[in-house]
Amino acid sequence: MENSIRHEGTVESIEGEHVRVRITQQSACSACKVASHCTASESKVKIIDVLHCQRQDLKVGDPVVVCTSSHSAGKALLWGFGYPLLLLLATIGVMLGMEFNDGVAALTAIGALIPYYIILWVFRRRITKSIAFSIEDV
Repeated sequence: MENSIRHEGTVESIEGEHVRVRITQQSACSACKVASHCTASESKVKIIDVLHCQRQDLKVGDPVVVCTSSHSAGKALLWGFGYPLLLLLATIGVMLGMEFNDGVAALTAIGALIPYYIILWVFRRRITKSIAFSIEDV
């Protein structure tokens, strides 16, 4: 896959065509030799769901590479961070334009995120189809 994002991981579970892969996401400095003596390094374990995986040779514990296109990653970032930020800023702008005080504007903007994330949750299956992961061998 050209222009893709890849992470090495381990197969956590397999349920038909649904494969769960455990990856360890590390900060840029966590690979440093002195990272154990520094509080800036960090790593997180994440589970990636790979849907519609046609691979029959996978077993739990197999090392794999999970990849997605940079286009899919960009879409995920927009839905997760970009659009909510725009909604926050627009709501605050409208509320301040209507001469509400700062506290009311801020609370209304935060409250506006509730329906956004509910709508996102309702359409999660549709979004999942456009943001897909695939599995490659290590």
